[in-house]
Amino acid sequence: MPIVDAHVHIYPSKIAQRAVESVRGFYSLGAVEGVEGTVKSLLSHEDSPITHRIVYSVAIKPSNVASINDFIAEECATHPNLFGFMAMHQDFEDPEAEIERAMGLGLRGIKLHPDTQAVNADDPRLMTIYEIAQAKHLPVVIHSGDYRYDYSHPRRIAHVLHAFPELVVDAAHFGGWSIYDIGADFLRSEQCFVDTSSSIAFVGKRHFRELINLYGVERVLFGSDFPMWNPEDEIRQVRELGLSQYEFEHLTWHNAETFLGTKIG
Repeated sequence: MPIVDAHVHIYPSKIAQRAVESVRGFYSLGAVEGVEGTVKSLLSHEDSPITHRIVYSVAIKPSNVASINDFIAEECATHPNLFGFMAMHQDFEDPEAEIERAMGLGLRGIKLHPDTQAVNADDPRLMTIYEIAQAKHLPVVIHSGDYRYDYSHPRRIAHVLHAFPELVVDAAHFGGWSIYDIGADFLRSEQCFVDTSSSIAFVGKRHFRELINLYGVERVLFGSDFPMWNPEDEIRQVRELGLSQYEFEHLTWHNAETFLGTKIG
């Protein structure tokens, strides 16, 4: 049975250590032993139960967008069990042209991180990108929630969903990292996916299970947030929840197929 990790960040070897330190520092987290942020590190566990991964990186500056997309596309061409999402930035000069180019490279969706990109999730510049994504049937992963910022507040994600009702969105981190219940208040009745990344360590297994029930298991994607966390540890903790076979298969497989719009396995 396929198991899909729907939230994975990867970096080129020459910047991986610096990138991981920067991201983990952003969230005030220490290092994870043996996790380097490269595809080599990601795939180093030969006995990993995880068979497929959705991978991406974030463009902090518009000048980073094209090189990130080239890198993600190259890794996905080398490793066919990776589904690559393109980077985009609110100030990129011609987003539609770059989105077309990245699609030509085989990339399957778009990743945005309003907090690190310092832009409101419902900023008009991003609304233009969502409009393009909806027209081209590209799913979008949006980092959602942070108690320190308002950029990715779940109410802003709800604005996006209302403006683009056919847009396929993963409101990451159960719709609100560090404000998980607020995320559920705003998004549980909306038409979107959420993922489990960077949540179980903060909310515990009981509340993690409650969040799955609040959203409905057909809307929740398993995600590890590698290299923030070890994917094998994350899937082990999901297995320990006592999910039914139906629930486990949707969380780790069928929902990812629906999100991507493709069969897996």
